[in-house]
Formats: sequence, structure tokens, C-alpha cells
Amino acid sequence: MFEKVLVANRGEIAMRIIRACRELNVKTVAVYSKADANSMHVQVADEAICIGDSPSNDSYLRIDRIISAAEIADVDAIHPGYGFLSENAHFADVCESCNIRFIGPRSAAMNALHDKASSRALARRAGVPTPPGSDGLVETEQDALAIARKITYPVMIKAVAGGGGRGMRVAHNDVAMVKGYHTARTEAEKAFGNSGVYIEKFIESPHHIEFQILGDNKGNIIHLGERDCSIQRRNQKLIEETPSPLLEKREFKGLREKMGKAALRIAETAGYTSAGTVEFIADDRGNFYFLEVNKRIQVEHPITEEVTGVDLVKQQILIALGEKLTLSKNDLQPSGHAIECRINAEDPFDDFRPSPGRIEMYFPPGGGGVRIDSHAYAGYTIPPYYDSMIGKLITHGKDRAEAMNRMSRALGEYMITGIKTTIPFEQVILQDPDFRRGTYNTSFVEQLLGSAKVELIQDKA
Repeated sequence: MFEKVLVANRGEIAMRIIRACRELNVKTVAVYSKADANSMHVQVADEAICIGDSPSNDSYLRIDRIISAAEIADVDAIHPGYGFLSENAHFADVCESCNIRFIGPRSAAMNALHDKASSRALARRAGVPTPPGSDGLVETEQDALAIARKITYPVMIKAVAGGGGRGMRVAHNDVAMVKGYHTARTEAEKAFGNSGVYIEKFIESPHHIEFQILGDNKGNIIHLGERDCSIQRRNQKLIEETPSPLLEKREFKGLREKMGKAALRIAETAGYTSAGTVEFIADDRGNFYFLEVNKRIQVEHPITEEVTGVDLVKQQILIALGEKLTLSKNDLQPSGHAIECRINAEDPFDDFRPSPGRIEMYFPPGGGGVRIDSHAYAGYTIPPYYDSMIGKLITHGKDRAEAMNRMSRALGEYMITGIKTTIPFEQVILQDPDFRRGTYNTSFVEQLLGSAKVELIQDKA
């Protein structure tokens, strides 16, 4: 087992990794920016090293400073979490060249899937359907217009790097295409340091379904079932659940198996190792299309852990050690239903505007079947430099009804003052008849905000 692991991240995922390491009797080193000097992960790690100023470009995205911290602390391995450098193949190579194990996929697999355009090409080689679109990067405005006209509007302009809904625009005509092309490129360059974009046919109101995969360094790859991530705002996930209500429907019997096999084909073609996620979109007719591979642990991984009993972060660590995957498809017996609500420091009634600031009171819910993954506490100041998520609320029940009722109860108990949060909005979603029936897709939030129900949401707030 590793003796010491550096956690190259912040917030709740840093806390999640530190907890897994402690249960494996592994010491941890936290790195932090000046803005995060009082963050929880800095307080609970065995050691902590400041790596720069508050902006991520001066701290969490600085490979040289992270490697220097790792060498000073004499660590065996680095866990990148999600975001920041987690999908950076060069970072993985630098770690290995410094004799530091990278807890994540090998750089060869990351290079095979290094951006969304490359991933689409690999999916086609694996025989997995993809939405019609460009064959690779779209370099000019003229090329963008030509492709959009060929595959017909509406189309989606998407950044090849990163995620979280940034660098993505929908266009329904030539004028919107030109504006969206340049806006997406500018946003992608600012967020990911890569302005590359590609274009694909926009599938209207689909279901967003992803499959969790695990692969070791000996060629063994499994999937641990799906998660439904269709409750989104501005292409950023807000609520996730497993199993997917869509795949539970009688008329789609067999679709889960088809999608699971497609996810494994992509992972096998890429030679994938560690934890990862293969994302798809599906329509109401049972058609599905490959979206991308997230080459890291996902924000929403806890709901898979709750229904399978598998600690995915520990599995990542064991795989990085060179251990053989001891899990098989026959070992996995999913139990019950799990839901996750992302608790963001945002004002849902002001276009989800970020709400950084000092938390005055913080009282998390508890009770059976309730899990909180968070770094927040009373008196903590949420900095304005990073993602607005301050925690994740996860509930597990014997079935979907119990998980939903438990989530509604837990959201009602979750008290955070001093800042705005998405909690009141999520409370109303959990009571919405369409959500209760599981008849929702990626346009759900937009439709909810555009309906008369918005007055109810504001009253609830």
C-alpha cells in the first residue's frame, strides 16, 4: 500500500479522497491556494502545502508547483480528483517520470480519449453510435456553417476539452451558429486553455445516461451500472439518480444491457484503466448515442457506491498500486435506489448566479440512508474563484419512492444561511409530478423555470 498520497484538488472531492486514504491507513498531503487556507481539506490532511495565489491558474493548475509539493512531502502517489488536472495526460506523464504514481487512467488511454472529437472517432471504431457531426476540430467559421447546414439545424457547438457545460452552445440558424462558434471558443479557451470545438447534431430533449466503468492494468474491465443525469441547468448536472427511470421502463427492456456493452467496448478499445464514465444520450424511442468519456472519478459517483456497496475511490487507489480487479459482473448485485442533489452556492431565482460569501449557519441533515459529502462548515467563506458546488446530498432507499421521500425530508433539514443555495429549487423538483413519475429529460429544468411553477418555487424559497 502507498504510504503517502498527495491530493491535487480542493473542496468536497479532496475530503472524499482523504477519507478513503485514512480507511486504507494511508497518510495524505493537501495542497491549497491562498483562498483555501481555511478549507476543511487543509485542516484534516496529515500535511498541507500552499501552492500559490487564489486563481486556479496560479495554484491548482500549476503542474510544477504540485510536483514540487509532492517531492517536498516525499509522496508515493497523487490523486487528482475531478476537474483541474484530472484528465491531463501530460500531468500523468510528469508524475510517472518523477517516480510518483498517478491515481487515474494511464496517459495512453487519456491520449486515446484526449478530447471529445477523438473520443467520437474511437466510439465509431468500437461500433458505438454517435450523433452526426464534424469528423474533428472545426477550425473556421466557414467550416462551422458548412457542417451545420449539412447535418441540419439545430446543432451543438462543443468544446473538445473540459466539461461542466462550459464551451457549449446550441444554434438553430446561421446567425446563432456564427455567434455560438466564437463564444464557445472564447469560453473554452478561458476555462480549459484549449479553444478547440467540434459540432454535432443537437438531439432535442434527450435523456443523459452514463455508465460507471472500472478497469485494472491487467485487461479486466467492468461496468457498475448507469446513472441518470438528465436534471441539468445550462448543461450542468443538478440531480442524479440510479437506476435510471428510463431504463426501468418495460418498453425499454434490454436497453440497459446494450448501453452497458457499448460502454465496455469503448473502454476496451481505449485500453482504459482506473475509474471512468462513459456518457450517452438516449431518446424516447430507445435510440442512444455516445457523448464522451470522463477520464476521472465523477462528482456523482456516490450514488453508484450506495447501490453497489463498492468504494470507487479505494478501487482507484488499489488499481494504481497494480492490484487486479477482484470485482466481476456476477459480484455486483445493485440494491435499492439512490439520488444525489448537488448543493451549489447559487441563486436559482437569479439565473443561478454564484453566491460566494461567509456561511453563517451550517446544519446538515442526518438519519438513515442519508449521506453528506461536503467541505462546508459554519464560518467558512466560499471563495469566488472556483466551482460553486459546496456539497452533495445523497439518499438511498429500498426503491425510488423511498429515496425520493428521504431526499425531500433531508433537503428540508439542510440549513445553510449567509449565502444563497440551490436547496429550495431542488425541494420543488422533488415534489414535481413529472419528476416523481420519472418522466423527465434534459429540458426539465428549463421547462420548469419557464412555467407557472416558478412562482411556487419562489414561494418555497
